[in-house]
Amino acid sequence: MFRWFHKLASLKNFYRLAEILLPWLAAICAILLVVGLYRGLFVAPTDYEQGESYRIIYVHVPAAWMSMFVYVVMAFCSAIFLVWKMKLADIVAEVSAPIGAAFTFLALSTGSLWGKPMWGTWWEWDARLTSELILLFLYIGYMALRSAFDNRRTAAKAAAVLALVGVVNIPIIHFSVEWWNTLHQPASITKFDKPSIHISMLIPLLMMAVGFKLFYIVNMLSRARSVILEREANTAWVTERVKENRL
Repeated sequence: MFRWFHKLASLKNFYRLAEILLPWLAAICAILLVVGLYRGLFVAPTDYEQGESYRIIYVHVPAAWMSMFVYVVMAFCSAIFLVWKMKLADIVAEVSAPIGAAFTFLALSTGSLWGKPMWGTWWEWDARLTSELILLFLYIGYMALRSAFDNRRTAAKAAAVLALVGVVNIPIIHFSVEWWNTLHQPASITKFDKPSIHISMLIPLLMMAVGFKLFYIVNMLSRARSVILEREANTAWVTERVKENRL
C-alpha cells in the first residue's frame, strides 16, 4: 500500500493518472449537476413552509459543505507537506484554495439570498454566517500569504501553517447552530436518526452534493496538472510530453 502511495505521490504518475480520470469525472459531474438541478428546481415539491424559495438549498447547501470539505483537504495536505515535504501535497493545497474560496463565496451569497425572505434581512451576524465569513477570509489569507514571499518553499511553509491553524474554524462552523442560539436552522440532512427532509427533495440535493464534489476534483486535477507542468518544465518527462503533444 505504501509503495502504491509513493508512486501516486510522484508528480509524473499523478499527472498521467489525472489525464486518464479527468474526462470521465467531468462527464459524470456534468450529468449529476444537470439532472440534480433539474430535479431540484422543477420536480421536487414545494415546501409547505418556505414555498418556492427553499429551492436555493440545491446550490447553497452543497456549496457550504464543499467550502468546509476543501479547507479540510487543504489542511490535511499542508500537514503532509510540512511533515514529509511531499511536493504533490503542497500543489493540491495550493490549487484547492481558490476553488474553496469560490465555494465559500457562493455559500455566503446564496445564503444571503435565502435569508432575505426567511429572516427579513440580507445579513445577520449569526454564529454560522460569521464563522463562514471567517472561512472566506482564511482562504483569501492563504492565497495572499503564498503570494507574499518570493521564495516558493518559504511561502508554502507559511501558508501550510496558516491552513493548519485555521482548521479549528471548521468544527465551529459545523456545530455553531448547536452551541449557540442562532437564526440558522439546525441540521436536517445529517441527523443520525433520519433526515427531516422528504426523499423527493433529498435525492436531488444529494446528487448536487456529489456533483459539486466531482466539480472540485475535476478543477483541482486540471489546475494541479498545469502547476506540475510549470514546476517540472525542465525535467525530461515534461519535455518528452511536450514533444508528444506537438506530433
